[in-house]
Amino acid sequence: MKALCAELRDEYVELANLVEGMSAAEWRLISKFYGWTPFDEISHLLFFDERGLLAATDADAFVADTSQITKQLIKGREISAIARDCYGTLAGAALATQWRTCFEKLVAVLATLDPKARLPWYGPQMSARSFATARMMEVWAHGQDIYDVLGKRRTPTTRLKHIAHIGFTTFGWTFVNRKLPVPAVVPHLALKGPDGSTWNWGEPSSTHFVSGDAEDFCLVVTQRRNVADTTLRFGGAAAQWLPIAQCFAGPPADPPEKGVRVVG
Repeated sequence: MKALCAELRDEYVELANLVEGMSAAEWRLISKFYGWTPFDEISHLLFFDERGLLAATDADAFVADTSQITKQLIKGREISAIARDCYGTLAGAALATQWRTCFEKLVAVLATLDPKARLPWYGPQMSARSFATARMMEVWAHGQDIYDVLGKRRTPTTRLKHIAHIGFTTFGWTFVNRKLPVPAVVPHLALKGPDGSTWNWGEPSSTHFVSGDAEDFCLVVTQRRNVADTTLRFGGAAAQWLPIAQCFAGPPADPPEKGVRVVG
C-alpha cells in the first residue's frame, strides 16, 4: 500500500506543480471537457479528495456529508456546480494550496491502511487499494484536461499501468452501464509502457484484442480521446468496446468526437 500511495502522491504532485505555475488567465481557460476550466478541474479533485479523507478517517461524517450532497443532487444540481460553489471565492493559487494540503493528508492516511480495508464511498464500498488507484485515475484524467487546454504535453510514466488496469477491468461495466449485452469474450490487452515493457491482461487472442501505446489506451478509457485519434489496433469484441469505453463511475458518457481533442 505504501508503494502504491507513493505513486499516487507522485501523480498529485506532478499536476500540482503544473497548476501552481499558472497565471490567473490560465486558470479561467475554457477546455473541451464540457467547457470546464482548470479551476473547475482542481475544484472537482479537491471536493472528492476532501470527501475521500472523510471516508478514510470518519465514516459517520462521510455518510452525513453524502446525505447533504444527495439532497442537492435531487434538486437538480450537478456535482461540478456544487464543487464550484465550495471554492468559488478563492483565487487559483489559493485553490492550489488548499488542494495540495488536502491530498498530502489523504495520501498519508491511505498509506497507513490495510489494502483490503473497506472505505465507504458513493455506491458500493471500496478497498483502500482500489480507492487509491481510482484517485490516481481521476487525477491523471482531469490533469489531461488541463494539459490540453494549456497546449502542453506531459511525459508518460509507468503509473499508467494502474489506469490501464482499471480500463481493462471495467470492460463489462461499460456495457452494463449502458444496458447493452456484454460480449462473451473479453479482449486480450497488450500495451507498450513508457519504459518499453509490454503489459498484458486477459487471455491471448488473435481475434479479440487491443494492442498499442499505453497512454493511448488510457486516454480512450478515460474518454479524453476518441479511439479514432489514437494508434491503437483492435479487433473482435474490442471494436464494440473502445468507442464507448468508460472506466469511471456514473451514468453513461460519450467520448469526444473524432478530431475534437487532438493536441498538435
